[in-house]
Amino acid sequence: IPPSTFGIPALRTEDPRFLRGEGRYLENIQIPGALRAVFVRSIFAHASVNGVYGLDEARAMPGVVAVFDSHGLPLPPQLAAGSVEVPGGDLDQPFERPILASERFRYVGEPYAVVIADTTAHALDAAELIWADVDQLPVVIDVEAAAKPDAPLLFPETGTNVATHFQHRWDDDVLAGAEVVVHARVVNQRLAPVPMEMNGIAVVPGPQGEYTVWVSSQVPFDVRGDLVDPLGVDRSKIRVIAPDVGGGFGSKVPTYPEYLVVAKAAAVLGRPVRWFESRSESMVSLTHGRAQVQYVELAARRDGTITGLRFEVLGDVGAYPQLGSFMAQTTAEMISGVYAIPAIAFRGSAVVTNVTPLGAYRGAGRPEAAACIERAVDMLAAELGLDPVEVRRANLIPPDAFPYTTAAGSEYDNGEYALALDTALEMAGYDRLRAEQVERRARGDRSLLGIGVASYVEITGFPTKEFARVDIDTDGTATVYVGTTAFGTGHETSFAQLAGGMLAIPYTDVRVVHSDTALVERGQGSWGSRSLQAGGSVIAARTGEVIDRARSLAAAVLEVDPDDVIGPLGGGFQVTGAPERWIGWAALATAAAHSGTPLSAKGVSKDPGATFPFGAHVAVVEVDVDTGGVRLVRHIAVDDCGRILNPMLVRGQQHGGIAQGIAQALFEEVLLDESGNPLTGTLMTYLMPSAAELPPFECANTETPTPVNPLGAKGIGESGSIGATPAVQNAVVDALAHLGVRHVDLPCSPERVWRAISTAAADLA
Repeated sequence: IPPSTFGIPALRTEDPRFLRGEGRYLENIQIPGALRAVFVRSIFAHASVNGVYGLDEARAMPGVVAVFDSHGLPLPPQLAAGSVEVPGGDLDQPFERPILASERFRYVGEPYAVVIADTTAHALDAAELIWADVDQLPVVIDVEAAAKPDAPLLFPETGTNVATHFQHRWDDDVLAGAEVVVHARVVNQRLAPVPMEMNGIAVVPGPQGEYTVWVSSQVPFDVRGDLVDPLGVDRSKIRVIAPDVGGGFGSKVPTYPEYLVVAKAAAVLGRPVRWFESRSESMVSLTHGRAQVQYVELAARRDGTITGLRFEVLGDVGAYPQLGSFMAQTTAEMISGVYAIPAIAFRGSAVVTNVTPLGAYRGAGRPEAAACIERAVDMLAAELGLDPVEVRRANLIPPDAFPYTTAAGSEYDNGEYALALDTALEMAGYDRLRAEQVERRARGDRSLLGIGVASYVEITGFPTKEFARVDIDTDGTATVYVGTTAFGTGHETSFAQLAGGMLAIPYTDVRVVHSDTALVERGQGSWGSRSLQAGGSVIAARTGEVIDRARSLAAAVLEVDPDDVIGPLGGGFQVTGAPERWIGWAALATAAAHSGTPLSAKGVSKDPGATFPFGAHVAVVEVDVDTGGVRLVRHIAVDDCGRILNPMLVRGQQHGGIAQGIAQALFEEVLLDESGNPLTGTLMTYLMPSAAELPPFECANTETPTPVNPLGAKGIGESGSIGATPAVQNAVVDALAHLGVRHVDLPCSPERVWRAISTAAADLA
């Protein structure tokens, strides 16, 4: 791969159509005669169902074509564990989810009936007539309460609310010999993903028993596989297309029950059916994120050297254990962070509660680990009276220790952790900030300055294969087919840059095709910051094969030995020492086509393995001591994602991730009342920052190429959401430390901060 391919801040080729309003999102797809589906959802967090009523009245409403409850569609009654609802592992017991709830409701928003009508308005009118006669059951929305043996059970047949349990060295005394041990309870609150485009699907039956499916998904090939059984056809009969997807953040990885219902309704009715949720539906229907309660004990010597860590985590997975059931284990496996901790023990449980199911959300288990270990390190520094930066420096894994296997069992590829930290501190002017903080405190300012530091490492890529095909067209341009899916992530630009750089043609002459199962043979989609590592690596491999074949073909046409052909250069190949003897891609592709074998290569990559991006963030806040209000003044981020292909795309991912990390630290939280009713079910009540609440981000990158894949690339899509949250939380606590405040739970809202100040003042009195 030519070195000149990397480091080019090329403008996104996708952006002109987005800026002109020409993007093709799900609701832009014109489907003549399509019916609209509206789901009827539970208004109870926990109840046994005696019966569903109003179905016939709804069927009689204007425009209504069909109404189905769980008994009306020939679908399996349950989604079994290990299916699309629970990829990636096994649960201790089934905890099966009904496609449409029938005997029991387990969270507010659970669908139990669907109305199919000619318009959304008609479907909504009819849906209002449907209701369920229920006996309400005890509700459990607190994960610590739900984990207790005497808690109300969501699945009485299982005898427990614990869906899965794990542990590592739990019986070992990993804290032995410590001179000091700090204890903390750390909460990662429940978050809603809130993508700009909500969830939806459209299913169009064809005349030959085939189906075209449009879906706002990160994994169209998975959706195709999951629709095989409900549609009763071979997967070759199902074409799934993910058009422009307006954000996902992991929430568009699952195949939702609504997808299966809409698909089956289209099959039964023989007509196109489409569904697109409202924002208020999305707040309770899309999987949520985070939702962990953690207990950590960090042991050290008095000089700040960490000697051991004990960690326990309860993951609140909501009403049905889905992919989110395995987030807590990922957190535990990453709990060592960037530190050389010699002994680590952990255990954890995934626990069901009467809330929306949990899923992967930007970072998916890794932000929770960083939030915990970075708070614990700051608490240790406060306990020892040391600067938190010096405690970090004293315990960082050194560069010559890699590859490094942590005591939690994760094998890191490489890292320059001290370099990232020192760069961030230099950008922030850390010593000057500390001096200003001392001056403000001496003056008795009511606006308190806080400086928060966080070093982090995460896992990206994960062991997965990916598909790509590279074609050289007879006009000298190239077409790349890849199995990843773009949802605002810039694949059409980055993959074109990669292939174009290797082929020595402009990246604007490379067309990237993705997210259509009829055009791309297979694919794993996009999640876990894997796209450039997996998708880019396989594109590079296939492009290299095309180049090798083209060189041989050029040698034959130019009548020279292949070793005498150099290139590609300037869009073609030439003979060594005779630059006038040259042949371009167009001529080569035409010659290959005439021979009956087009100039193309395809295949699935070898498993590139996981990589471990890292970085350091510094947050500077001002806290109003009278109101508890927090204002983020500066945010500095130095993120290392290995070798950088397009700095502009990297910067965009940094900005988006930082914004979401700050949002968790200061603003966002899913709240429910004691009956399990959502209190934050719209964007009027779910607090999100606008650009006005965020300062300009000061971003930089170090580059530590990984040996794991041929590009040397690591992920960047989730880094900002991992480093930003603990940096901001640490900054808030740092601002209040001289008042006796030791910890403030997320989010650091004005009320929570004010109460922490008041409590500390009362304790000191």
